[in-house]
Amino acid sequence: MPSPILQLQDVKTHFPVESGFLFKKHAGTVKAVDGVTLDVMPGEVLGLVGESGCGKSTLARTIMQLLPATSGTVVLEGKNLTSGSAAEILAVRRDLQMVFQDPFASLNPRMTVYATLAEPLLVHGVCQPSEAKERVAKLLETVGLAPRYMQKYPHEFSGGQRQRIAIARALALSPKIIVADEPVSALDVSIQAQILNLLSQLCRKMNLTLIFIAHDLSVVKHISDRIAVMYLGKIVELGPAADVIERPRHPYTRALVSAIPSPNPEIERQRQRIMLPGDPPSPLNPPAGCAFHPRCPYAKEICSASVPPLVAAGPNREAACVRLGEI
Repeated sequence: MPSPILQLQDVKTHFPVESGFLFKKHAGTVKAVDGVTLDVMPGEVLGLVGESGCGKSTLARTIMQLLPATSGTVVLEGKNLTSGSAAEILAVRRDLQMVFQDPFASLNPRMTVYATLAEPLLVHGVCQPSEAKERVAKLLETVGLAPRYMQKYPHEFSGGQRQRIAIARALALSPKIIVADEPVSALDVSIQAQILNLLSQLCRKMNLTLIFIAHDLSVVKHISDRIAVMYLGKIVELGPAADVIERPRHPYTRALVSAIPSPNPEIERQRQRIMLPGDPPSPLNPPAGCAFHPRCPYAKEICSASVPPLVAAGPNREAACVRLGEI
């Protein structure tokens, strides 16, 4: 078995909350990411799913070192990023790139496509200025855009085209890992399919490792090799994509899977949706024990007394539920 290209060990990202105007005092801590342990293998597509507010984007930014981890380690090919200096982090930027949710917000409106794509090439010394135009043209062709677009500005493109430019920028330095934070949620359904197919083709062609973040399992299942399900800052289920969708083990995953619509009207009419009561708890004041137990239809007294660890739940499967063998 190959060694993991990225290792997360008990990663926590907490944000202190202060109250008062003149005299600040500590009022609590938002536990956005609360103990994530995860290995990402070379060349795989890992789907990270969960409801809005579960900590997916915070975990992505912690992996990228855009947010400092409160504790734990993020290790990229043996290099501990959480304890690295600014110079060491800069050195690994070429291997770790990110595609953000909103391409219009992530692209500089005052820079042309050429300037946007040429900047990382020149900053990292990938090519000489005289070679930049040819490299930018190849990047645009890679993501399905014509080289003639390189002198245009972001506002002159559609949402799907802007996301293709953002993907081209992420590919500019030939990274080993791309973290895509809900890259299709702001796009039309037909455009979503195009971007998903593009990412899938790029991963196969360039042997990229992709962490694909979304809140929609129906999107993630088409592109992922494995799926990690997140709830209130923790991973609650992990396994091969098809297995997680067809045989979910955690009650929360079952509820997510039940919400996937079917294109077959007969199946859709017979589908039984699992409606979870209430809203997700606040990460500022999470419940004791299993964070999901206030909404879980299978909860018992033990669920509020202990935090379930992520344990084996079948071949290559893990789940965090104290009642795995009973439900």
